[in-house]
Amino acid sequence: MNLVVQNSGERLDFYLSKEIENISRSKIIKLIKDKNILVNDKPVKPGYIIKENDIIEIDYEEESNDIKPEKMDLNIVYEDDEVIVVNKANGVVVHPGNGNNHGTLVNGLVYHSNNLSNFNEFRPGIVHRIDAYTTGLLMVAKNNYAHEFLANQLANKTTTRVYIALVWGVINNDTGTIDAPIGRDLKDRKKMSVTDINAKEAITHFKVLERYKNATLIELKLETGRTHQIRVHMNYINHPVVNDPVYGKHKLIDDSGQCLHAKTLGFVHPKTKEYIEFSSELPETFTNILNKFKN
Repeated sequence: MNLVVQNSGERLDFYLSKEIENISRSKIIKLIKDKNILVNDKPVKPGYIIKENDIIEIDYEEESNDIKPEKMDLNIVYEDDEVIVVNKANGVVVHPGNGNNHGTLVNGLVYHSNNLSNFNEFRPGIVHRIDAYTTGLLMVAKNNYAHEFLANQLANKTTTRVYIALVWGVINNDTGTIDAPIGRDLKDRKKMSVTDINAKEAITHFKVLERYKNATLIELKLETGRTHQIRVHMNYINHPVVNDPVYGKHKLIDDSGQCLHAKTLGFVHPKTKEYIEFSSELPETFTNILNKFKN
């Protein structure tokens, strides 16, 4: 099993304990010490700080993950021999993990296609992720060359990723940039926060689309792709995403999740080397809440 690192600055053992959900950190440390885990073909220590594009090789047969194919109503926006662009529905987890091995996007993709990249056996085809209750466009790789090609674009910040969000409060500035590093929240390890401790660069650009009495509809473009980046950044400037169950202190409108949609996705195609771009409409769960603010 091989993993290609997309983000740097974290200990190897901590990184793998999050990437491989069904193995303990103590087991990972033992595998590293036994030289069953190599980085760039070399043995390292558990405290090795990973770097972008490091290749981690894991020699552990029991790690094989039996992902069951499940028939799913996937909204495929585009597909060829190299890539799939899928419009992820609300509430769908992207990949198995933490005891959740069924009903994920990966289960549906494995049913849909026999050809998916296997850089990560636990997440075949998955180049990047969005939260379960964030909707919108994802690119999926159908072979390892395409996976690496697309992952390099993400690392080099050359992809186009445009989101639409409804946030609490009225934003007065028409445009803005949030440049604030994001790391694991020191008080709640399940959350992320703006911090200077073990943090990574995070940059989000936003533009106001429409203002309401106590909320603002905005368009956001990502330069970086940190975990929960938009949700953390908007909460940081006191405009948390509406209906976000984790960030912000506002009352939830319903249980459909945050009003955040990955609307536009653009990248250079791995084979043709031509730029292609796709767009998707806001889902009903988003528009239902949006209409309440409009009215």
